[in-house]
Amino acid sequence: MLSDRHERVLDYLSSTSRWVAASEIADRLGVTPRSVRNYVTAIRDRTLPSVTIESSGDGYRLDPASYAAYLRANRSRGSEPETPRDRLYHLVRRLGDASAPLDVYDLAGSLFVSESTIESDLRRMRPLLQEAGLALRREGSSVRLSGSERDVRLLLSRMFREEHAQDFFELESVQREFAAHDLGSFKTELLAMVAEHGYYVNEYGINDVLLHVAIAVDRVSREDGDPAGDGERSVTGQAARLSDDLAGLLERHFGVRLSLANVDYLTLLLTTRVVTPGQNESLATVLENHVEQTNLEVVRAIVRRVHQEYLVDLEDDAFMVRFSLHLANLIARAKGRSYAPNPLARSIKTSYPMTFELAVFIANEINRRLEVPINDDEIGYIALHVGSHLERQARREDRLTCAIVCANYYDLHTLLRARIESALGDELQVENVITRTDVDPATLSVDLVISATGAPASADNVVTVSPLPTADDLEAVRRAIARVRRHRRRDELKSELLTYFDEALFVRNLAAESEEDAIRSLGERMIGRGVIDRSYVEGAVLRERMSSTAFTDDLAVPHALEMTAARTSIAIAINDAPIPWGGSRVHVVALIAFSASGRASFQRVFDQFVEVFSAPDDVRRILRNSPDFASFIEELVRVMDS
Repeated sequence: MLSDRHERVLDYLSSTSRWVAASEIADRLGVTPRSVRNYVTAIRDRTLPSVTIESSGDGYRLDPASYAAYLRANRSRGSEPETPRDRLYHLVRRLGDASAPLDVYDLAGSLFVSESTIESDLRRMRPLLQEAGLALRREGSSVRLSGSERDVRLLLSRMFREEHAQDFFELESVQREFAAHDLGSFKTELLAMVAEHGYYVNEYGINDVLLHVAIAVDRVSREDGDPAGDGERSVTGQAARLSDDLAGLLERHFGVRLSLANVDYLTLLLTTRVVTPGQNESLATVLENHVEQTNLEVVRAIVRRVHQEYLVDLEDDAFMVRFSLHLANLIARAKGRSYAPNPLARSIKTSYPMTFELAVFIANEINRRLEVPINDDEIGYIALHVGSHLERQARREDRLTCAIVCANYYDLHTLLRARIESALGDELQVENVITRTDVDPATLSVDLVISATGAPASADNVVTVSPLPTADDLEAVRRAIARVRRHRRRDELKSELLTYFDEALFVRNLAAESEEDAIRSLGERMIGRGVIDRSYVEGAVLRERMSSTAFTDDLAVPHALEMTAARTSIAIAINDAPIPWGGSRVHVVALIAFSASGRASFQRVFDQFVEVFSAPDDVRRILRNSPDFASFIEELVRVMDS
């Protein structure tokens, strides 16, 4: 049997394909590297079929094929739950399915564990049930679950997602667990049906709704009927028509007739988590028929605040209309305590920290104006909305300037320009075409020179192509574009990043037992340098309580949402021993003070700063080679420029 710690080792190794040092795993678990070695040995010995964990001087690496085989085998053979987490989920299912109280001693016997183990499991279960709006009722040795059918289903779906997190929540897992028919073909017909009704589809949320479908079908089948009954409808208009079609689709696929209340509830999940109206309609029609004016006014006000605080322009009709639709769904999910799981939330937070931070600000504004609590999954969806808009905007504004040098021979230069603009118009703005062959590229004030003269490239920003460019020529231009952008970005980052650090705000091995300790300790140093006042420190503490600022496994970036600092600056602590931080354990804490005048420029360097600390090898190199401020700056610049 695997323990919780064994499973945590497997979860951590399954999240990456690289070699992971024992010390890194030890940091995550809060144990010693020797304990990690013992855990790995136990996993190899106790899993059947055996999970392969390779060992080398670089650490450990999980073989994904053997791990997948282990997961499939253990779930397909229907064995009794082996781990505490599996057992907890199993008990919730048993209690949820039971029509009468269950006996603790019978439960222990059926699971081949002691009564004390079951009692411990029941104690662990109580806070989970309470959070879900359920309760555990006890009379002597008899226990039963108390609460609504809807809350039981919500809890089962949440626990199933958590249990199968390392399985990427595949539909096959749902089918095995709930004896559902072919969910793949059901999904295909469901997507076609919602498209016919004129909805956009959020593919990230569809599997979660399918999980609710499987649970509903499974539980109604066990009850030999639907206890929900047919009462008043909870959806109207277009959603009611969608619900009617969904009822027929469910009956055809699963042979079970769900009550009107049940189908309406599934439709609510569908319309608040997966679909948005207006797929085949103009923006004006969507605005008139689907957008609530109150929500649109809230979005407009938030957009103005974003521009004031971040100097980011979201003033775009299409963005505001689409985000108003998203806001309506978000409000509906919050009211029903049914948030949409987001499989990309963690990667968005790590890969696009400034976009995620902007989403946190927007979520805080929504909460402040509408009193709607928003979790990290929902913040991730806001980040997707914002990020996709900013990406489209950036692609329009971030084109490189170029000059084309081509000999004057009939209309060759005209054909070359047309070919370049057709293939690379989103990336390049052609400033001029030069038909002389003796021009010096260094005299051209452009980002990139495309030369068809036959002369070899004389500088990094010169790329040679043929007068009639081939696919290989165009690919060479694309590589040159990437190279020019990379060099430009690195030069800017090197010069700009160093302006935010101060030797007096650098700490090696900060003594802190919690996030708040670290924030206050670094904050005192910034107060002493006249960068911030105490209200900024309190603002950073409040921001941390909203959502952890541990953007990577090794880096936390606490800060306040208000830009009240005298100047944008970073106080940084680098620790050999990790600091507990929002469920993680980080080696680097960077308290950032933002000023209204400095945030716009800092946005250009922040993503790269976080990226450095996303690579464990780079983090270890910086930890090892940064005994003081001067060496830290030197090592940071070297890593960023590598």
